Amino acid sequence: MDLLWILYSMLTVCMAINMEATGSHSMFTCEPITLRMCQGLAYNTTFMPNLLNHYDQQTAALAMEPFHPMVNLECSTEIRPFLCALYAPVCTEYGRVTLPCRRLCQRAKSDCYKLMDMFGVSWPDEMECSRFPDCYESYPRAIDLLPSSDGTEESPSSVQRDYGFWCPRELKIEPDLGYSFMGVRDCSPPCPNMYFRKDELLFARYFIGVVSIVCLSATLFTFLTFLIDVGRFRYPERPIIFYAVCYMMVSLVFFMGFLLEDRVSCNAASPGRFRASTITQGSHNKACTLLFMTLYFFTMAGSVWWVILTITWFLAAVPKWGSEAIEKKALLFHAVAWGVPGALTITLMAMNKIEGDSMSGVCFVGLYDLMALRWFLLVPLALDVVVGVVLLLAGIAALNRVRMEIPLEKENQDKLVKFMIRIAVFSVLYLVPLLTVIGCYLYEQSHRSVWETTWVQERCREYHIPCPFKVEQTSRPDIALFLIKYLMMLVVGIPSVFWVGSKKTCFEWASFFNGHRRKDTVHESRQVLQEPDFTQLLLRDPNTPVVRKSRGTSTQGTSTHASSTHLAMLDEPPSASTSRAGSMRSKSSSFHGSLHRSRDGRYTACSYRGVEERLPHGSTLRLNDPLQHCGVNRLDSHSRHGSLQRLESQSRHSSVRDLTITAIQSSPGNGIHRVIEEDATKA
Repeated sequence: MDLLWILYSMLTVCMAINMEATGSHSMFTCEPITLRMCQGLAYNTTFMPNLLNHYDQQTAALAMEPFHPMVNLECSTEIRPFLCALYAPVCTEYGRVTLPCRRLCQRAKSDCYKLMDMFGVSWPDEMECSRFPDCYESYPRAIDLLPSSDGTEESPSSVQRDYGFWCPRELKIEPDLGYSFMGVRDCSPPCPNMYFRKDELLFARYFIGVVSIVCLSATLFTFLTFLIDVGRFRYPERPIIFYAVCYMMVSLVFFMGFLLEDRVSCNAASPGRFRASTITQGSHNKACTLLFMTLYFFTMAGSVWWVILTITWFLAAVPKWGSEAIEKKALLFHAVAWGVPGALTITLMAMNKIEGDSMSGVCFVGLYDLMALRWFLLVPLALDVVVGVVLLLAGIAALNRVRMEIPLEKENQDKLVKFMIRIAVFSVLYLVPLLTVIGCYLYEQSHRSVWETTWVQERCREYHIPCPFKVEQTSRPDIALFLIKYLMMLVVGIPSVFWVGSKKTCFEWASFFNGHRRKDTVHESRQVLQEPDFTQLLLRDPNTPVVRKSRGTSTQGTSTHASSTHLAMLDEPPSASTSRAGSMRSKSSSFHGSLHRSRDGRYTACSYRGVEERLPHGSTLRLNDPLQHCGVNRLDSHSRHGSLQRLESQSRHSSVRDLTITAIQSSPGNGIHRVIEEDATKA
């Protein structure tokens, strides 16, 4: 019968108590009763938490205050023992929990019901009499006061129960804010960081601040280099610029966190309300929300832009897409690169998963919530790495196949090898920091529960909360792990400097500081006006096609038109290039010398000044007769136009021949060829 009674009592306790257990076990030793209402009873020791989930006697005393008038007026002789049986239960032998009898509850409630109604006090639901065992004994029963008789090795003055983590009073938050900590609602982690000492946090903050300044300077240099010469970085390498902009914003947020310290990431302490400084959670803090939105959005966007960079390299290397063809997909690239991070950011804000980081001073996600860490950090970053590496390897394999199968000149072979090495080095400089960050996240999420249990064991006495029971493993995180994580989160943007760093960049910056701007690219509308024979172009038949030399870019959007003409010019011997340039300059100068600009701004085919100088003084030739002048110089004019036509014909035939030879030698042109040409100039 005793065994059945114990089982029935335990089942009743499980039904009466609503606990939020986190899977850990707690051990509570007997402690003297300090509640003034419960002193002088048949027992003088109790245990905490009690049967109503009050984790210390101070909290139980506050909950008992509404019943003080009934106890002082002695509305019933049973009210005081019944209340103390719930708020300060007797500490019995190991493993036993004793509840008051149902008849004791019914007598106390019936005797004091009218007085409670007079004082406006209602009978709590957790004290409903139907929850207690049906018996007639007083409290405590005689068996509860007997010492242990089963010879157990455990201390007879201890009680073992599974309560889990209890939120200390100092860490409790208003219910409407939606805070959560270690599975307990309306609770927040302490600030500063619960794992490290103040000197470690100070060193970490300055370390993050210095690294953020270095990374901000590097990425800002990349972006400004792009602004100096926007046309220099086209697809497939244009995503590197957006990638650098993303990590420039990430570095800027960490630098702002360094300046703000913990004023945004932490809630201020309130000593009058017994509230300690806690970590900011949710979106109620506008400054913290803004830092989170900027940091998380650009972190995810940076990783997506790297994937898009591998996609553009793949399109240029495998299907042989040109720069213009890839650029036609730019709108789609931007929609994905900015849309996906934006959707993730809005989702986290809707789920109220924003958390302050007292170490860096910013607000991020996954710092204390393992679910958010897994699904909003680990999964997106790992997916970006897998997709990017697959596309990168496919592109490099395609370039290597081109190098092995297609016969190229030694100079072009060297250019292609250098370009492949450059892609590989850039990818390694990006992937190593990113994989390190992912490794730190994996290690952190696998050891987080052990770190939290260790923290509870060390601070449970200070916070007056249940201490963990039978802890199998204790561990504290190493500050070096977090420093490496922050370092790699920032330096992942530095590889962009490796891509833009070259002699050409130095020349551009020198020209910029000296006030010499690089000549802008000539558009189709301006190209006609810069031709030496523009007068003939204006008078030509509209159906006649215009043949011009390539400026190194293609105006077509197909994958087979690119800057192969420029690559052929680079492969040409210096003497040929010099002679061709000289012939063009001589043709242009000779033709312009035969033109004279009149007062109304138009050119005429006869040179009045030259005629006037050649005729003797007093000649009867009239200067206002242009036909006569043309007749005098008709032979000279015919010879000049004949020379000009021969030069133009030779130049056009030479251009067509160069285009044909280059198309045969270099295969269909694409964006990769233009980048290889950039490598040649940088070398």
